[in-house]
Amino acid sequence: MSDVFTVESLDLSGQGVAHADGKVVFIAGALPGEQVRARVLKQRKNHDKAQLEAVLHPSSLRVTPACPYFGVCGGCSIQHLDSHAQVAIKQRVLEDNLHHLGNVTAEQILPPMYGPPFGYRYRARLSVRLVHKKGGILIGFRERQSRYVADMTSCLVLPAHVSDLLPALRKLIGSLSCPDRIPQLELAVGEEVTALVLRHLEPLDAHDHEQLLAFGQAHDISWWLQPKGPDSAHPLIPGDEERLYYRLPQYGLTMHYRPTDFTQVNHQINQNLVARALSLLDVQSHHRVADLFCGLGNFSLPLATQCREVVGVEGAETLVQRADELARRHDLNMRTRFLAQNLFEVDADWLNALDGFDRMLIDPPREGAVELAKALSSPDLHQRPERIVMVSCNPATLARDAGILVNVGGYRLRSAGVINMFPHTSHIESIAVFDDGTSGMA
Repeated sequence: MSDVFTVESLDLSGQGVAHADGKVVFIAGALPGEQVRARVLKQRKNHDKAQLEAVLHPSSLRVTPACPYFGVCGGCSIQHLDSHAQVAIKQRVLEDNLHHLGNVTAEQILPPMYGPPFGYRYRARLSVRLVHKKGGILIGFRERQSRYVADMTSCLVLPAHVSDLLPALRKLIGSLSCPDRIPQLELAVGEEVTALVLRHLEPLDAHDHEQLLAFGQAHDISWWLQPKGPDSAHPLIPGDEERLYYRLPQYGLTMHYRPTDFTQVNHQINQNLVARALSLLDVQSHHRVADLFCGLGNFSLPLATQCREVVGVEGAETLVQRADELARRHDLNMRTRFLAQNLFEVDADWLNALDGFDRMLIDPPREGAVELAKALSSPDLHQRPERIVMVSCNPATLARDAGILVNVGGYRLRSAGVINMFPHTSHIESIAVFDDGTSGMA
């Protein structure tokens, strides 16, 4: 039986949030301010999930999705919402999380960072499935709230040349010797070449290799084969390791990487994000700076062009090695030092052993940086960074960590804002600036 609901807000996954009979009701596809008809499909103790059947009074911010697969494909969740409104809602989510979860308020809200609304996704993990009922191989994102692969022959958030290749890739993989044993394609688009990592659960034969080589030559694709875990990935053509890179031109840097390394999805936003982070950090030539969760040096190497020394710390040994190699390529190794360390298991004593920093940049995964926040707030810390810039992909853990830095450590949350790294999705990237409350910084 259908019911009528008034939608109040969006949740972190882009679902409309309503209330009925004292319970929260989540309605995918509904927007704030709308009156909709929906059917409750799943009932839980504290919430229900409903399927949207009709929009009775649409929001003025509702737009027609550009993608024909929207609503089925789970790659985008809010393409039906005006793009500027998407960013405004993400900003509100960030502010609400800081207030309710961290009990903090930013003194200034930074202008949001925008990038291209489509064709921005230079990194993606695409599922592959052999489905005879649908004509063979499917390649794409999973269907919304499902384990099935969406039947798609184009994708607007992928670069156009990759989207155009989807039908040919479906045909190619369907012709290989083990199409039912290929679960995934990983995409990495660089400045010079597009890399595709083929995950295969059975060995490929000589004919498979020939077909992949021919496809790669025809479409300028660098094929990588991954028979086991990520560390097993290797290029089909030896020497292709050198072809994959992105540039940070304002710092004169060329960042070589492997397609299985973590890099930012959106290259244009990444360039702007690095510039904003360094500007907010206010680095001077005499400063000693820490870059924690440094990856392959996306922030560390630009920082090294502006300060006395950068210490980059990362949990993955392979990325530490990659960062060190990149520093040597750019003659920055005298200003950089890279360490492998589990940053979820650190304290004030560990920070003290690094001899103190003037500035600190923290770019954690979704789990946040709670142990670092505690260490930085500890009375046992000998030297506190005067300024901390935190880049976050999870507003909830950012709020938690900000609460520790401000309410325990005495830092000031000077500013915070969102970065629309993933347009048309509910993913929220954000940045926050903290000043030592005793430093008197302007």
